Amino acid sequence: MDKRGRPFIWEMIREAIEAMGGKSTNVLVRDWILERYPEANANTIQCHIIICTVNHQSRVHYPENQKPRRAESEYDFLYRPSPGKLELYDSRIHGQWEIVQDPHGFLFVRRADTAARGKPEEIFVGGGMIEEKQLRTYLARSLDSIQQGLELFVDDMGNDGLEYLTDIGAIDILCVDREGNFHIVVLKVERTAEEVSGQILGFMNWIKQYLAGEKAVWGYVIATQISPHMRYALANREDIFLKEYEINIILKDVEKA
Repeated sequence: MDKRGRPFIWEMIREAIEAMGGKSTNVLVRDWILERYPEANANTIQCHIIICTVNHQSRVHYPENQKPRRAESEYDFLYRPSPGKLELYDSRIHGQWEIVQDPHGFLFVRRADTAARGKPEEIFVGGGMIEEKQLRTYLARSLDSIQQGLELFVDDMGNDGLEYLTDIGAIDILCVDREGNFHIVVLKVERTAEEVSGQILGFMNWIKQYLAGEKAVWGYVIATQISPHMRYALANREDIFLKEYEINIILKDVEKA
């Protein structure tokens, strides 16, 4: 329970799926909660469904799951048999799942009790540049560095906003704020200024047409260096922000054997 005496969001989710006999869908769980707890936020419910789903790869982007561990905590009670569907997790049926760390320090989800374990995606940094997939993963875990109060958007099928698919391509990161406004993040690491400028305008129009409704849509371009071409191309867009990032290396002491 939180300080106001109502259940935490993850407790609402557990209550909902147990009331439905242990099997349900993202949409039905969300609607069940909103009917009984109308003050709850729909997108926050969807985010917490991912947090509590043992075999959802995106769960590692949330603070509750940012350390390696077996799926044995209070946040490990859902299993995703297919997109949009949910059932209560039972390790005897679904296998033992865990969060593990690859050699580069990145977390991923895998089934622990099988010999055929997939290799984690290799991630490298070199030449003063960070690979786009690594920057995308880092920012998804650090949304407050873009703007305070953002969380990943999650649709009714449980697809989150990391590389969110649209009819015109994949948005690097799609977020919402506390008011439900949409925030689109496009990374310029491996693409030209012309490509990125065109992409973010296209994505913003697509979100306005298919998802946003009456909500506002904001855009962010993040690059190691914003070129003059991009500054001029987007100069008259007050709804698009340009941000540059820097790479910092932090050293830590390690105990000797």
